[in-house]
Amino acid sequence: MPTAYTLRPIGRVESPLTDQAAAPRQPDEGAPDAWLVLDDRYAPALQGLEPGTDALLLTWLDRADRDTLAVHPRGDTDRPLTGVFATRAPDRPNPIGLHTVHILSVSGTRVHVRNLEALDATPILDIKPVLLPDR
Repeated sequence: MPTAYTLRPIGRVESPLTDQAAAPRQPDEGAPDAWLVLDDRYAPALQGLEPGTDALLLTWLDRADRDTLAVHPRGDTDRPLTGVFATRAPDRPNPIGLHTVHILSVSGTRVHVRNLEALDATPILDIKPVLLPDR
């Protein structure tokens, strides 16, 4: 099994959130609107990304502790210690953030999104559309 992979960020998050301790833990807990700012070379990759749709955003939680293997969920020490793979904790061996965002607008290589709990300057790894089953 390979021991390393290279990930190249495609951009960064532009958000009013700067303090990890004060940031909402989930998008429905007061996460603000934010901008996804992509590198200019990825402009063609945004074709077809439309306002009003939902997307999955993958980020690299660059301020996370990669040595953490177990946490008290939501930082509540009254809750039992739980392995990070059974939680949404940002501290984990490979701190990949998974966010569902609602696209408000696309302007050049900037994508305005609703309810993103990622911190300002968080590296963006990928954007994927939410696909709903045919009805």
